[in-house]
Amino acid sequence: MSHVGIILGSGLGAFADTLEDRFETHYSEISGWPQSTAVGHVGKLVTGRVAGADVIVLSGRAHCYEGYSAAQVVFGVRELARRGVTSLIVTNAAGGINSSYRAGDLVLISDHINLTGTNPLVGPNDESLGPRFPDMTEAYSAAYRVIARQAGTEIGLNLKEGVYAGLLGPSYETPAEIRFLRILGADLVGMSTVPEVIAANHLGMKVLGISCVTNMASGISPQKLVHDEVLATGAATRDTLIRLLSAIVPRLA
Repeated sequence: MSHVGIILGSGLGAFADTLEDRFETHYSEISGWPQSTAVGHVGKLVTGRVAGADVIVLSGRAHCYEGYSAAQVVFGVRELARRGVTSLIVTNAAGGINSSYRAGDLVLISDHINLTGTNPLVGPNDESLGPRFPDMTEAYSAAYRVIARQAGTEIGLNLKEGVYAGLLGPSYETPAEIRFLRILGADLVGMSTVPEVIAANHLGMKVLGISCVTNMASGISPQKLVHDEVLATGAATRDTLIRLLSAIVPRLA
């Protein structure tokens, strides 16, 4: 049986509480699962249904900046594959580089730039998972973005698209780094998602990425960046994200 997998980022975990027939398992109960230590990441696997579709939700993720290797960070993605997931939705909290974005916007990820300095596939390749050199031409499914835009339109959302730059963290970027990222073609910046999407493509999954713009990146606005702002904006977009995911998931199942 095929399931839709969903990874919920910083402050975006409320969707897991809306599942029908939900069952929770804390990551600590699953051998080998790296524990989430970042604020806003509950750290539990939740199974259930959305409009009749079977889903497995990861509420919270591990990050390389917590001291985990990229291979450890993608443990959850590989566990989802083991449980039958072939379609993956990844969400995250991101800084907005594109000046047309505003805090609270939901943006579909069209592509990414890996600036983390690492890759979850480094080391011996496990052929049972995927090929040594997986193609990343369409790391984020174009067909899934069409579905998401259609679902967004139906609930009154005009979803933008953008390129996500993944950095190691945990410090926020400097204004000079943001100018550099803009030159590279990045619209969004964050500290997650990229290793998971690489691993998902290695496994043959189709991926939809959604960023919640929780703040404008350093130098774009005059305010200093604090994680509390990230969590507050995530909470403010809670209902919108729930409505969007609830509209998308049955179409991917």
